[in-house]
Amino acid sequence: MFGAPQLIVKIIGSIGAVSSGLDLGKEGPLVHIGACLANLLSQGGSGRWRWLRYFNNDRDRRDLITCGASSGVCAAFRAPVGGVLFALEEVATWWRSALLWRTFFSTATVVVVLRGFIEVCRNGRCGLFGEGGLILFDVSDVTVRYQLGDLLPVTLVGVLGGVLGSLYNHLLHRVLRLYNLINEKGRMAKLALALAVCALTSVMLYVLPFAVPCTPCDPAFGDACPTMGKSGNFKRFNCPDGHYNDLASLLHATNVDATRNIFSTGTAGEFRLDSLLIFFAVYCVLGLFTFGIAVPSGLFLPIILMGSAYGRILALVLARLVRIDHGLYAVLGAAALMSGSMRMTVSLCVIFLELTNNLLLLPITMFVLLIAKTVGDAFNPSIYEIILDLKGLPFLEAKPEPWMKDLTVGELAAAKPRAVTLQVVERVSTVVEVLRFTRHNGFPVLDRPRPGVSELHGLVLRSHLVAVIRKRWFLPERRRTEEWEARERFTSAELADKAGTVDDLQLSLEEMEMYVDLHPFTNTTPYTVVETMSVAKAVVLFRTVALRHMLIMPKYQGPEISSIVGILTRQDLRAHNILGAFPHLANKRKAH
Repeated sequence: MFGAPQLIVKIIGSIGAVSSGLDLGKEGPLVHIGACLANLLSQGGSGRWRWLRYFNNDRDRRDLITCGASSGVCAAFRAPVGGVLFALEEVATWWRSALLWRTFFSTATVVVVLRGFIEVCRNGRCGLFGEGGLILFDVSDVTVRYQLGDLLPVTLVGVLGGVLGSLYNHLLHRVLRLYNLINEKGRMAKLALALAVCALTSVMLYVLPFAVPCTPCDPAFGDACPTMGKSGNFKRFNCPDGHYNDLASLLHATNVDATRNIFSTGTAGEFRLDSLLIFFAVYCVLGLFTFGIAVPSGLFLPIILMGSAYGRILALVLARLVRIDHGLYAVLGAAALMSGSMRMTVSLCVIFLELTNNLLLLPITMFVLLIAKTVGDAFNPSIYEIILDLKGLPFLEAKPEPWMKDLTVGELAAAKPRAVTLQVVERVSTVVEVLRFTRHNGFPVLDRPRPGVSELHGLVLRSHLVAVIRKRWFLPERRRTEEWEARERFTSAELADKAGTVDDLQLSLEEMEMYVDLHPFTNTTPYTVVETMSVAKAVVLFRTVALRHMLIMPKYQGPEISSIVGILTRQDLRAHNILGAFPHLANKRKAH
């Protein structure tokens, strides 16, 4: 997911997709690009870059990918604090204080570099890059005043945003399931689907502006409306002098410019109600059918466009009640729809403040976000949870399902194939067979201190086994070695390297009959739980401590009882997988 080919394809694909005018954003691809760069850095290199291999371990790699994701959000929205909070709220399943300053340092570096490039690219030297400076949608020139009567329309914005966001999630879920069936048919099916969506987008964006009449320019502008060069609020599009097509001004602009146009303040009569309704419907349809095709795409900007149009429509409908500026209502509508779909609160609030540069919007933005999230949660999960479930990615929720209290980890382990275990001193042939015919990342290591007694010695990782076999650190007889011997032979970077395999190794019959001492490479203090623990508690422990493996121990020990019941991974604790093994729990899930 975070390799060099994915990085190259994301960069080239997102540049082409965004510049083509498709209804997608660059935020999602930038988050992925940042994560890919961080992952590649953690793997180290050769020569003078070998020192980077110090970070080639699970914890540091996870921290670096989190920093890369927050940097991607910062680069997309020019929102450094919002990027840190996005990582905290949506990306990281395990947060600690050191990660806070590391993500903050990453986003601070990004924003300094961005500022430097913006200064270099002033006056259009780099095309459209750098427009707006560090504030993409500046509405700081508007003074916001609140009255008690404004609470009712603002509450309506939040409630409708939550309803529309949950409805969008439901429809997008249906479309993505259909796209999965199409994409499974091969590359040509993916290509045909992407071309069909491109053609649909081009036709709709060009034809629909003919459906609305031309609007006369404000007399204050003189004979012609100012177009501000390549962007701006006014596009003539087959209109006579002194007139403009307000729908073309939105559809024929870049997504960022279209958002700026709708967010523009002091423009209550600039966009007609029918034009905004058409724009909202078009971007709802294109947003549903564009995300999921074989093109790098993000959801942030499409939902911001839909939400801003929805907020402006509501301001026009409630014109007699609404006292706040229509452009600011568009900002609130965008925030409400995003919170109703993505269920983000803190990070989204800060991102919008950094986007709009108006701190006076803070109270009502918080109010709208909380209402929209509460309403959306009553209908379905967030769009991120839906996509994670469709892709089968093992993401554990912060709270376990209530019915998980009725199942023990021992019962869950009994429904799985028996755990693959190794002895402290094991034959080379056995280790090679385990590595070639299983995909497990960790293996329990058992010890037999005396005949008839077996006890858990610890857990050994796959990367350590691969390093031992590839270096042929074999023993002619069954015996234990000293730990200093292993430390002299293996470096931490070699043991953490996950790219190696044993498939290409040619071992002789004599080597296969030799032995490997695993005790210097074994973690002798793995996290263990008793088989009577509920799955709900296991999920909380697994997520809180950021585990990859959890060993299950028997409640009663004895010479005739196995020293280990089983091993659980993140995949085993997913609610979907548990329900597949225990269908009767589905009824309890519905009851809860």
